[in-house]
Amino acid sequence: MQVEPSRSELAVFTDGAMELALLRDMSGVDPIGERAAIELIRRARVDYLNALPIAAAIVTQKPDGAIELLANERFEMLDSLSGIIPIRPGAAAPLIEREPLKRALQTFLAGDKRGHEFGWQDGDGVGGRHFVVRLGRLSAYDDGTRRCVLSLIDRTAEVENERSLRAEMTHDSLTGLPNRVAFGEALDAVLACDDPVGHAVLIVDLTRFSRINESMGSIAGDELIITVARRMVASLRAGDMLARIGGDEFAILLTLTDGPGDALHAARRIQATMTAPFRISDLEIRIDCAIGCALVSDRAAGAEDLVRNAQFALKRAKASGRVEVYQPGEVSKARHRFSLETELRRAIDSDSLTLAFQPLINLQTNRVAGFEALARWEHEALGLISPTEFIPVAEESGLIVPLGRWAFETALSTLAQWDATQGEAVPIHIGVNVSAIQLARDDVSSAVEGALRRAGITGERLTLELTESSIVQDPERATRTLQGLKELDAKIAMDDFGTGYSSLAYLQRLPIDILKIDRSFVTGMLGDRDSVAIVRAVLGLADALGMDTTAEGVETFELAQTLAALGCSCGQGFYFARPLAADEALAYWRSRNA
Repeated sequence: MQVEPSRSELAVFTDGAMELALLRDMSGVDPIGERAAIELIRRARVDYLNALPIAAAIVTQKPDGAIELLANERFEMLDSLSGIIPIRPGAAAPLIEREPLKRALQTFLAGDKRGHEFGWQDGDGVGGRHFVVRLGRLSAYDDGTRRCVLSLIDRTAEVENERSLRAEMTHDSLTGLPNRVAFGEALDAVLACDDPVGHAVLIVDLTRFSRINESMGSIAGDELIITVARRMVASLRAGDMLARIGGDEFAILLTLTDGPGDALHAARRIQATMTAPFRISDLEIRIDCAIGCALVSDRAAGAEDLVRNAQFALKRAKASGRVEVYQPGEVSKARHRFSLETELRRAIDSDSLTLAFQPLINLQTNRVAGFEALARWEHEALGLISPTEFIPVAEESGLIVPLGRWAFETALSTLAQWDATQGEAVPIHIGVNVSAIQLARDDVSSAVEGALRRAGITGERLTLELTESSIVQDPERATRTLQGLKELDAKIAMDDFGTGYSSLAYLQRLPIDILKIDRSFVTGMLGDRDSVAIVRAVLGLADALGMDTTAEGVETFELAQTLAALGCSCGQGFYFARPLAADEALAYWRSRNA
């Protein structure tokens, strides 16, 4: 980096005392002596200029407008000038004849400012140079001659380094595409326009990429990303921008020439590029992609908001398998879910949740066989919050693990309290739901063992209800967990049977005691022959495998009678009772089993 001259180094140019003294001493001398004195002054100036660590020159403007330049060696290297060179019309333009330096120099010499500084780029492209230009006024002569010091601080290397660093900061090193920073800047530029409408943001996420990366290695994964990027670039129109904003995530800024339909057409073109297999090493691999879209509107708050909106749509696209467009209100719903997560965490920590107990009725004896424990949450400000709202939040946030453990503890301690109130063990069992997330993340068998021990309850009085999906997601882990629960003598019920990916192999291999028939089949039985056939088939299957059955959603007397006639073991639904508080549930058992 160039070193700027100090104030003392420039003092000779701002103080003409030495020159004036020499001129006074020359009065009466011969012309040869006068020329020698002037040459002495000129050489002194050049020596001082050459002592400066930057390109510098003294610019003199004669009364007739002619310009003379006295430059140091560094200035000469920049301009190929030497000594005092008159600037004549028609001569090859030196530095001070180039705009905007020429105009700035003329304005400064004509004015009365002591100094002026500005940045200047001389030339464009690779050969362009960048300077900080400084002008400092020198004392004028009596004949109207004006003078100034011109210094040029070369910042070319610094600017090029900045450009190189910025290029690294704004481009993906693997694909050479713009990265998230560059994409955000481009999006901000669009939003700053008078009419930003007419653009859209697409977020493209590759499916199965993580599996390919894990099984074939990072080099193969990088090769796949590069190939995908090339195909996507080829599918876009001129003016559209493609950026890589994540490991397997790309963003596209589209110009909508024919309205929002352009975004869907672009998305389909991108999906079409993925249909041909990718050749990686000796393998041909097919991958799909999920695409979410957000349309730019005049109400868009910023680039990050638009990218986030497109990612909300992407999340739905992964579930639906279609191109999804962001719908207003999704952000507020997400914020509500985060707020609900915070409140739920506090509720679990402060033991503010309760359990309700819905009776399970033996359809043959019409007596209470047990209860299903259901979590209930009544918020101080929000009121009663439905389990269909807070259970998904608990699963997404991981709070389902402490929530599930709390349910084990509370249900079994309630059963122990009922025993104490009756003075003997109440002949019923308690059913507690186990989430698929809890089954995957928690040591369920150890948690149940601890809860049974603390409550003083034997395992045969506890039923764990799992959905088919929780078993299918990780069959090996589910098998180990269920075997551990059976060692505690707990019963296992498969909840919502028939609505998921049912597998007879699982029913045969896993230690399942009860099949719970989903309410979607039960409620329509009386008016739908297909539903009756499904229920009859499930009952026959359970009987063949030695399992009990429970029908959910029993709402009428006719349904209860029909299910009993078909051989269903238990029924559960509003016909018998809604979920009850703990003391009400015990009273209901007493009245029903008296």
